[in-house]
Amino acid sequence: MLDGLKICTIGGGSSYTPELMNGFISRYDRLPVKEIWLVDVERGREKLEIVGAMAQRMWDASGHDVKVHLTLDRREALKDADFVTTQFRVGLLEARIKDERIPFSHGMLGQETNGAGGMFKALRTIPVILDIVEEMKELCPNAWLINFTNPSGMVTESIIRYGGWKRCIGLCNVPIGCMLREPALIDKTLDELVFRFAGIDHFHWHRVFDGETGREVTGELIEAIIEGKKDDGTPANIHEVKWYPEQLRHLKMIPCGYHRYYYLQSDMLADGLKDFDGEGCRAEQVKAVEDELFELYRDPNLAEMPELLKKRGGAHYSDVACESIAAIHNNGNAHIVCSTLNNGAIPDLPSDAVVQVSSYVGGAGAQPVAFGP
Repeated sequence: MLDGLKICTIGGGSSYTPELMNGFISRYDRLPVKEIWLVDVERGREKLEIVGAMAQRMWDASGHDVKVHLTLDRREALKDADFVTTQFRVGLLEARIKDERIPFSHGMLGQETNGAGGMFKALRTIPVILDIVEEMKELCPNAWLINFTNPSGMVTESIIRYGGWKRCIGLCNVPIGCMLREPALIDKTLDELVFRFAGIDHFHWHRVFDGETGREVTGELIEAIIEGKKDDGTPANIHEVKWYPEQLRHLKMIPCGYHRYYYLQSDMLADGLKDFDGEGCRAEQVKAVEDELFELYRDPNLAEMPELLKKRGGAHYSDVACESIAAIHNNGNAHIVCSTLNNGAIPDLPSDAVVQVSSYVGGAGAQPVAFGP
C-alpha cells in the first residue's frame, strides 16, 4: 500500500500539466501526493517526455519527495490510483484545427466545444472515456475521476450515465474565472460575495449575492459589465464581443462567455471568419502558443510555471482541479462549480441529467445546490 496518494493524469503530455503540478505543490499540506503518473499515447511521446521532466523539476524544487512517472501504458498508470484526472485530446491539436476550420469553411461557427466542432470532438472522445471507465472498474475501483476533457459536460454525462461511474465530477475553468475577476467590478472581494451557478458546461448563468446581507448584487455587476471598465472574466479563447445591454438587464443573470456563440452569433461568426481568413482560427493560434511553451519547457533550468501559459486559455485549471481533489480527500465541503447529476437542482432539466451547478464537494463527491427554474 502506497504511503501517500497516487495520482494518474491521462493526457499527461498536455501543456497544462505544469499548472496541475503547481496546484498539487501549493496544496501539499492537504494532499500528501507520493506518486504522479503521466500517461499519453505514442503520438504524444515527445511532449510527454518534455513536460514530464519539467514536472519532476517542479517537484524537486518544491522540496517534497514526489516521483513523476511517465508511461504510454494506461493500465500501468491506472493501477491502484486514488485519483484519475483526464485532460486528453483525441487527435491532438491537429484535430481541433479541423473542428474549427471545417464549420468555418461552410460559413458556420467553428468552436471546439460548441456547435458542430463540439459534436465532432464529443464523437471522438466519448468512446475513449468509456474505455477508460471500464479499465478503472478493474484496476482502481475506488478512485475518483476528475474530468477536464472537453466537451466537459457531454464527456462527464457519458461517464456517469452511460459508463455507470458515479465517482466522477466534471470541471471547467470558466466559473472560477468569473468568481476571481467579477468582485472587483463592484469593489468587492470574493469572500464578501456568494455566487450561484446553474446550466450545463459552457452554457451556464450565475447570480451573485452579498455575503453579509444576502442582498442580490447581480444587477450591479451587470451594469459594471455593460460599462466595460474592468476585466469581467471572459476566457482568453473567446472574442470579447460586447453584450447587448438590454439583453443582460432582461436576463437578470450573468451569462458565461461562451453564450456569445448563441446570443451574439452573427458577431462571433464575423470575428471567427476574419481569423479563419487571416491569422488562423483559435486552434491555430493556440498551437503557436503551445509550440512556444514546449520550447520553454525544454529548458533544464526551468522549474516553475511560465507566465506564457496564461495565454493558452486554461488559466486557473489547477485551482479548480486540485481544490476538488483536496475537498474530496479531506471531506472539505468546498463550494465548487462542477458538472454532476442534477438531482433536482435545476427543475427544468431531468433529474438524471448532468448539469453544471454550484455544489458542495466533500468525501461523497458533489452535492448540488438547488438553483430553481
